[in-house]
Amino acid sequence: MKELTFKRRKSEDLVFDAVVNILAALIVIIVLYPLIFIVSASFSDPALVLSGEVLLFPKQITFEAYKNVFGNSQIWNGYGNSILYTVVGTLINLAMTTLAAYPLSRPDLPGRGGFMFIITLTMFFGGGLIPSYLLVKNLGMVNTMWALIIPGAIATYNLIVMRTYFQTSIPWEVQEAALIDGASNWKLLTNIILPLSKPILAVMVLFYAVGHWNSYFNALIYIRSKDLYPLQLVLREVLMVSQADAIDSSVGLENKILLAESIKYVVIIISSLPVLVMYPFVQKHFVKGVMIGSLKG
Repeated sequence: MKELTFKRRKSEDLVFDAVVNILAALIVIIVLYPLIFIVSASFSDPALVLSGEVLLFPKQITFEAYKNVFGNSQIWNGYGNSILYTVVGTLINLAMTTLAAYPLSRPDLPGRGGFMFIITLTMFFGGGLIPSYLLVKNLGMVNTMWALIIPGAIATYNLIVMRTYFQTSIPWEVQEAALIDGASNWKLLTNIILPLSKPILAVMVLFYAVGHWNSYFNALIYIRSKDLYPLQLVLREVLMVSQADAIDSSVGLENKILLAESIKYVVIIISSLPVLVMYPFVQKHFVKGVMIGSLKG
């Protein structure tokens, strides 16, 4: 009887494992295929892409779209601007979010619940686009990099996640012991809290850096000088110009339309590559930090 039960459980486990593996393989295919297709399409003859002949691997490899995009000096300027905005913005985000989240995680902070209520309200109610623009303009930040960084110095959701991490992952008894030993609040934060918070810091770096890298709307609203355009806005201009040229030109119209089609795929690769390169380095901390910061408490 026990042997039959064991065999039945073993067969059920095998079926379960097979179903899980099949579903996992399908999810991997669904996620990876669009990425592989975009890379293949960017190197393929655009006529074959439009006709549906390129399904997985590139056909009739051409670098014309890459030459067209990288030959534009604004692309490199946009890359430099985006890297600068991302690095400076992420550092400011980390500093501001940490300095706000840590006090709010302390049980000895008077009025902590009231502060959190006011902060949480900002997730549901905002001033709107026009008041925000007028505020940035009155502060003299229009057409400067600070218009892209300062208004979003703290993201409420990220603040709540980090505060939850501090509350649930770092025992208050450890902090209390350090205070009794004579540690100041600043020393407690820098010598105990931050070294124990690497997972959540990695999560915040990824969240904020990806947000800055992909941001284009704020630049569209606040930035006037093309020399200050981030990469996303430069790529948008390149794509619009290439499509406009294809529509307006009567000479070589077909070639221009095909080139514009290839440029779309190149633009996607250029804008996504830095994030894809960065993610593996923070993946280990990312999963742990998100799970602890979001689910506990």
